[in-house]
Amino acid sequence: MYYDPSRPKYHPVDHACWKQGQKVPYLAVARTFEKIEEDSGSLCVVSVHAYVFCVIMCVCVCVVFSDDLLCCVYLCLNQLGPAYLGMELGVGETVLMKAVAQATGRQLDKIKAEAQEKGDLGLVAESSRSNQRMMFQPASLTAGGVFRKLKEIASMSGNSAMNKKIDIIKGLFVACRFSEARYIVRSLAGKLRIGLAEQSVLSALSQAVCLTPPGQGFPPAVIDAGKGMSTESRRAWIEEKSLILKQTYCEMPNYDVIVPVLLKEGIDELPNHCKLTPGVPLRPMLAHPTKGVGEVMKRFDEAAFTCEYKYDGERAQIHILESGEVRVFSRNQEDNTSKYPDILSRIPKVKKDSVVSCVLDSEAVAWDREKKQIQPFQVLTTRKRKDVDASEIKVQVCVYAFDLLYLNGESLVRQPLSRRRALLKESFSEVEGEFVFARSIDSDNTDAIAEFLEQSVRDSCEGLMVKTLEKDATYEIAKRSHNWLKLKKDYLDGVGDTVDLCVIGAYLGKGKRTGTYGGFLLACYDEDNEEFQSHSITPLNLICNENGHYLFSPDVWLDAVQVWEVKCADLSLSPVYKAAMGMVDPEKGISLRFPRFLRIRDDKKPEDATTGAQVHQITRTGMELVEGYKK
Repeated sequence: MYYDPSRPKYHPVDHACWKQGQKVPYLAVARTFEKIEEDSGSLCVVSVHAYVFCVIMCVCVCVVFSDDLLCCVYLCLNQLGPAYLGMELGVGETVLMKAVAQATGRQLDKIKAEAQEKGDLGLVAESSRSNQRMMFQPASLTAGGVFRKLKEIASMSGNSAMNKKIDIIKGLFVACRFSEARYIVRSLAGKLRIGLAEQSVLSALSQAVCLTPPGQGFPPAVIDAGKGMSTESRRAWIEEKSLILKQTYCEMPNYDVIVPVLLKEGIDELPNHCKLTPGVPLRPMLAHPTKGVGEVMKRFDEAAFTCEYKYDGERAQIHILESGEVRVFSRNQEDNTSKYPDILSRIPKVKKDSVVSCVLDSEAVAWDREKKQIQPFQVLTTRKRKDVDASEIKVQVCVYAFDLLYLNGESLVRQPLSRRRALLKESFSEVEGEFVFARSIDSDNTDAIAEFLEQSVRDSCEGLMVKTLEKDATYEIAKRSHNWLKLKKDYLDGVGDTVDLCVIGAYLGKGKRTGTYGGFLLACYDEDNEEFQSHSITPLNLICNENGHYLFSPDVWLDAVQVWEVKCADLSLSPVYKAAMGMVDPEKGISLRFPRFLRIRDDKKPEDATTGAQVHQITRTGMELVEGYKK
């Protein structure tokens, strides 16, 4: 039976490839990935995923469907658990190639050659598996079974771990049908290559729960709860429910907690059961770039606001648990606790006795104790990343606290900044060079703000963060809010804001640069279509890529895994580059003029790269474009 989750008039029970009481087959997940890979448009991604999640909820029996749904969610995200737990597969390409070769009887060098030719070991595994004939077909793979095997592989360590991993992979591989081998190998390699982002999975999950409410029994009486609604009403209804799930996930980024509640209590009850909790990092609020003091005044109009130093360090979300334990997380929810034993030791000294539990938002900045001044970010990057011994620390840090998000059992994210800041100062004491509050002024005087901006630069900061205090001053989790504006020092000399771009390709150097890369293809992120839009740091010949995602064909395509901060002299219209295409001109994008590499942004994921809309915003708020640009 050919399973097609995107067929017209799809019925989640009648057209499923498994029956009530059966475990979800991995084939359902693989077929979904196939459909997404065939058409990477974001609407297709959401609709196909929603179909599959509906099927899983409808067909699985009540006792097990929560577990099956959870496994499918993690498989779609290519994760083994919550991101902050840091669970990784750790399977290298060599191990995967050996497993494919041993399972199919093919020679390893032929597997390597074909993988190099196709550029995708998953496709090699699929074609190798399809040519293999077996006397007895093993039991079909289930989604839960595959997920548990992946977790088992990730937990292995020691001298014999590699051989054990190969044995498990071989066991999975021989049981594969159709495209299953392709996606199992890609999952093991850590790259599904279907252009799927977490926001799409969240949207699909919320849509599935809305259309087919869980807890109905079998067969479900309601397959499509939105039936009869107008297209506009249906879309608005689903978007409203989706926002509840996304906001909840930002506060409690753990599907192990969310999915059971979602299925038992429903989407509307999520905020009452899944709340911000010390020890579980939330996604940070982000700021929009702005051109200058004049724009700040125009943007905030009569709203009260504050100006804070923008410190050039690493975001540090500090959690104090009721047990007294202190944990530190990065902006990407990575656990940095072992990186900062010095921060852990000073927290008991700076918190007041009234503080039982809390979540602080702060910046950890390199600090010179002798000169009593801030050091550049590059100095902080030389500090060891994990398992730091406090006695061996050479690069000291000072914590600059600027927000309080949770205090003694109460979430503060919906409180105005003025209230959160007051509680922060009531709850902690400053210690010079160790823990201080972000320096700030509350003023609407243009000259005072301009002078404060210049002072921030003299004090080795990047510029200012300008934030509303009362009106619309809640902590907007995981959003780049217009209620937080960044005013960077680059504006003082007329040079534009820096941008954070993902490296997607490289060009072989010539002449003196032979043997190295002479240029790179960089890309901003398109949130709507969940793809990368190209820039470049060197002039290049135009070559259309057959998948249409990029306008250049570099000598080497690179996986979109690293983000660079780049500074440019100006932005201009370009008929070649795709960044923000359609926003400024229907056939032209925006290119960087005289771009310069500043640093690698280890604290950012590819999806956190500057978006095309942000590039357009930077352009629209004051940078000069080529003649003919129309606002």
